[in-house]
Amino acid sequence: MAIKHLTTAEFAPLTKAAPLAMVDFWASWCGPCKMLSPTVEAIAQEYDGKVLVGKVNVDEEPELARQFGVMSIPTVVFLKNGVEFDRKVGVMPGDVFTGILDDNL
Repeated sequence: MAIKHLTTAEFAPLTKAAPLAMVDFWASWCGPCKMLSPTVEAIAQEYDGKVLVGKVNVDEEPELARQFGVMSIPTVVFLKNGVEFDRKVGVMPGDVFTGILDDNL
């Protein structure tokens, strides 16, 4: 399953329906976001069918960014049944993200 580009309208229904979700808050002008993008794409492939991997463009969906208190990007939020349980801010190695996913699958 490819990365799902989430809008405000579909965010809650999709993340609540997914037992586990990882959502990358990003912007097209953000250098670190571009650095993290290949990692997020690889995770989406690796966890296909097990984890909803989404992206939220903070310029296009500012309400979601406000709702989650995103102050810096990239911010990756982890949710179980729509409820946030962890987050990471900044560019990190892929195993940081996969470790959180593996611990919660």
